[in-house]
Amino acid sequence: MVFKTIREDIRTVFRKDPAAKNLVEVLFCYPGLHALWLHRIARLFYRMRLRTIARMVSHMGRHFTGIEIHPGARIGRRFFIDHGMGVVIGETAEIGDDVLIYQGVVLGGTSLAKKKRHPTIGNGVVIGTQAVVLGPITIGERARVGAGSVVLKQKSWIMAGSLTPLQMQSSLSLINMKAWNRGWFKSKTRKGSTSKSVR
Repeated sequence: MVFKTIREDIRTVFRKDPAAKNLVEVLFCYPGLHALWLHRIARLFYRMRLRTIARMVSHMGRHFTGIEIHPGARIGRRFFIDHGMGVVIGETAEIGDDVLIYQGVVLGGTSLAKKKRHPTIGNGVVIGTQAVVLGPITIGERARVGAGSVVLKQKSWIMAGSLTPLQMQSSLSLINMKAWNRGWFKSKTRKGSTSKSVR
């Protein structure tokens, strides 16, 4: 069972990263793969209620790979982290099968309560570079979260990802960007600045 899972993980790398050339390269040069394997060890200790040992294994994985996955996070099959540096996955995060995430992604929480406070990611989701998903929200199956996006609230079109994939193209949500622009313009106006066209 263990070797079958390892073979599946390796095949997933070849399937999701066209830059993967050979088995030796995948085994030694893919921190996302190493982080996943160390997480499974940490998760085993976590489920045995050896929480300190679990966190130590997790911390070791963070040190060697630059990827921080809390031992409490639940991760499905064929999960792949491409490049990986700066990825953070919180304690109550749940990730489905065939999920692909890139470097700098954060699946974080917005609450200090000891309850479900991290995102649930559906099957087949792709999360782009530096995207941030916060809180106990659900990203629907086969959704796409664009690079640099910030997802803070649950929306119906996120739940229905299999029908209307989430394709956020802005580096911030549209609402937050508009609010930022209004605040910036007002502050410049108060200082007596004149509006000029951008050249």
